[in-house]
This record gives sequence, C-alpha cells and structure tokens, in this order.
Amino acid sequence: MVSAGRKVRVVVADDSLVAREMLVQILSSDPLVEVVGQAHDGEEAIELVERLKPDLVTMDIHMPRMDGLEATERIMAFTPTPILVVSSSVHGEGMGRAFDALTLGALEVIKKPEPKDWADLDCIGRDILQKVKILSNVRVVMHLSGRRDHHGYKAKPMARTNAVRSMVAIGSSTGGPSALLSIFERLPADFPAPILVAQHIAEGFVPGLVNWLNNECALSVVEAAEGMVPEPGRVYFAQTGRNLVLAARALHFEEPSIGQLYVPSADTLFESVALSCGRDAVGILLTGMGADGARGLKQLHDAGGATIAQDEASSTVFGMPKAAIELGAADRVVAIDDAAAVLCELVSSTPNG
Repeated sequence: MVSAGRKVRVVVADDSLVAREMLVQILSSDPLVEVVGQAHDGEEAIELVERLKPDLVTMDIHMPRMDGLEATERIMAFTPTPILVVSSSVHGEGMGRAFDALTLGALEVIKKPEPKDWADLDCIGRDILQKVKILSNVRVVMHLSGRRDHHGYKAKPMARTNAVRSMVAIGSSTGGPSALLSIFERLPADFPAPILVAQHIAEGFVPGLVNWLNNECALSVVEAAEGMVPEPGRVYFAQTGRNLVLAARALHFEEPSIGQLYVPSADTLFESVALSCGRDAVGILLTGMGADGARGLKQLHDAGGATIAQDEASSTVFGMPKAAIELGAADRVVAIDDAAAVLCELVSSTPNG
C-alpha cells in the first residue's frame, strides 16, 4: 500500500513500443506517479516485479515469449502486486482473454490507448491515472490457483422470506467484473429471477465481459437489447454509453443526461426497477468509486425492495457501497462471497407459506 506523500511506483509491461511510450507519457505527467520499469514481455515483467517491488503493474495481454495471462498468474502466485490490465483485446476471439486475467488476480481491465486516441489523450490519461492511484492501494492476496475450485457451485438456499422477489438489479464499477463473477458462478442455471446489470466499463468491452462470464458460470449472460423481456436465469448487461431501464417488464435504453458522470447509470437502473417492481425486486450495489447507485438503491429500498451493499473488506473500492450505506439505502452489508447465498435467500419462484 502506498503511504501518503510517496510516489506510486509503476512497471509498464507491453510489447508495443508505441503503447509503452504512450502509457509512460501519461503516467509520468503526474508528479505523484513514477514509472520505475518497462517490460517487453511477460518474463521481463516478472523479473522487474521481483527486483523492483512496484506498487502496481500495467499489463498487456498479447506479448511474445510469455503473455500477460501467464505473467499475471506467476506474479500473483509469488510476488502479489496490484495489476491493471491495459488491453486492446476488445474484438474477435481474444475479447475475453483480458477478463481471464481477473480470475488470476488482476484487479481491473481498461482499454489500451491507441495512436488514434491522441486527440483525447488528456481525458484518457486522467482515467488511467485515477485507476492507477486507486488500485495501487488495494491489498492483494496470493493466488496459488488461477481458477476457483468452486466453479459451478450451487449456493445452498437459506430460509426464505414471505416476499417473492422476481427481479434483481446490480450496479458496479471498479472491481466489478470480479465481484460479478463471484456472485454469478455461485448461482444455478435455473435461478428463478432475471438479473439486470449496470457496470461502468470502457467502450467496446461489454461483449468481452459477457463472453467471459458466460464461460465461467451456469447462468446465461447476454448484452441487453431494446424491447427484450427479462427471463429467469439470464443476466442482462447494459450497453456501453446508454442507461438501461426496466419499464412495463421490458428492457429499454435512455440516453444519458447532460453532465452525467457514470454511464450506464446504476441510479437510473435502480430507480426504474423500483417503479416497475417495488417490493418484488432486489438491488445490489457493488464495488466502485463515486456514489452512483446510492440514490437509486435508496429509492428501491423505500419502495419495499430488498437492498444489499458490498462490504468494505471485499470491495476493491469502497465508494459506491459506502455512499449507499451512509444514505440508509442498504438493508444488508455483505462480503462478496456471501452475496449469492443472500440472493438465494431472497429470491423465490413461489411464496413461502
């Protein structure tokens, strides 16, 4: 963890000279960040991490000799260090590989800046620097196994409440993909409610995230489309740059309002579910910076829905859940590994008694 007043020490791993120079330029523009090493491939990244003990590594996926996945697995098994995946794998067969790094211990995935992005480099740079500073303070643990041994695990239902919860809405941001996987891989294919998700993520990454989760869990995970009617056992992700809403039991999209910071908006999703389902819904607010989702979760709470916030210990960034807790929007505060069991408690296909 980086102490106050000390620079964040970063190793940049990428086989592309252009990409490395662009990342180094972005990181070096902040006086509180220092690039202490540059790796051309995974083997060199491992060596630099062992020798330099950086606060964070930016990791490319496609590299010669050893790719970013194997390097991530080795680093997290022997010298656990916060890893930010910076990938251009957002299309084609490789689109899910960046997210595979999350199962190996990486914290977050962002899109790699490209030469065509020079015009927006200031905006892109601010986002990268913000994530680097936040993630460098995350306490990471050793990952001896790249894949969880409870894949396909079906949560044992707890005692059910009298209320029938027929819709689940989730909001998440930084650290969200890993948190979502932790929930979804513990739910059965016949989970008796649809799940709607507003995840803050870079443009072009939703298809890769959907494919990755589909391969890792029993649920059917899809990118939401206008007019879809949500079905039990399916997860629907909001598209990048548009707000997902539920109205008349169908999915619709709204353009973001002027000045809206987070798109898709967890607030907008929760508010629409509160209006459409009220006490028949469950809302979950997961890890992320800022306060998006807190207001909407409070509206769902006030409408009689069951509301959950991720706890601080298991959150990559305890911003959004903390805001919801402070607002009195959360009925329960749970560790991410317990969230699926709580969902199985709250969601039922038939009333109890």
